[in-house]
Amino acid sequence: MTFLIGGDLAVDRLGYGAMQLTGPGVWGEPADPDEARRVLRRAIELGVTLIDTADSYGPYVADRLIREALHPYPSNLVIATKVGFTRGGPGMWTVVGRPEYLRQQTELNLRNLGVERIDLLQLHRIDSTVPLADQVGELVALQQEGKVRHIGLSEVSVAQLAQAREITPIATVQNSYNLVHRASEDVLEYAEANGIGFIPYFPLATGDLAGPGSPLSEAAEAHGATPSQLALAWLLRRSPVMLPIPGTSKVAHLEENMAAGRISLTDEEFAAVAA
Repeated sequence: MTFLIGGDLAVDRLGYGAMQLTGPGVWGEPADPDEARRVLRRAIELGVTLIDTADSYGPYVADRLIREALHPYPSNLVIATKVGFTRGGPGMWTVVGRPEYLRQQTELNLRNLGVERIDLLQLHRIDSTVPLADQVGELVALQQEGKVRHIGLSEVSVAQLAQAREITPIATVQNSYNLVHRASEDVLEYAEANGIGFIPYFPLATGDLAGPGSPLSEAAEAHGATPSQLALAWLLRRSPVMLPIPGTSKVAHLEENMAAGRISLTDEEFAAVAA
C-alpha cells in the first residue's frame, strides 16, 4: 500500500485530493471552512501521507486551508500541487503555460503553503501555444534552484509523457481514470512499465455501476462495503503505481473513503467489477 514517488518519497497509495475544499465551481471559500480544516486534520489521523492540491483551487483557497490546518507539516506528509491554469470565475479554467506564469504560480504556491520546496510540482495542463520544452524546462529550472523536488504531468498522452521524459525524469502523471472512464489505460500501462506514479483524478465515478444487482453493488455487499469503497479498492488493485486521491469536504465521507484501503478483492471480484 505504499509507493515511492520519484524513487525516494514514500506515500500511502490512498491519498486525498483538496479540490472539493473550495466553493461552487472550485471558486472561493467553502460553505464550512471549519469542517474543511477538520477534514484535513482527520485525513492525517487516518494515515494519509499524500495530499494533492493546486494553485487554481479557489484560487489558493485550498492551499491556505491546508496551511491553516496542518502547518507545521508532519515529516512524512507529501504535498503535491499543480500550476498551469488561470481562473476567471467559477467553473472557468484557462490554460497558461508561459514559463514566467508557471514560475509566478510556483512562487505563490510556496508562499501560500508555507514551504521552501514543493515535493511534487505537476504541470496542470500542457499549453498547446507554448513549446513543451519551454514549459517543462521552467519546472526543471525551478527544480535546479531547489524549489521543486519532483516533476509531474497532468492529462497527457503517452506521446506527450515520453516527450517530456526526454527533457527530464517525470515522477507522476495525473489523468482522469475510474471504473467507467478508462481512456487513459495506455498511459497507465506506460506509467507502470516505467515506475511512474499514476494519480487518477475523479476516481469515484461509479454512476449506474452502483445500481441494484450490478457487479459493483453485489461485491460491495459481500464485503460489507459501499460501492464507492469498492471502486477505490478496485483502483488500488488495478496497479501498484495507482495513487487514488478521492476528495470530499465532509469528515464522514473521508472516513468512508479511507476504509477502502482495508478491502482486498479476489481475482474473481476484480474481474467482475472490471467487466
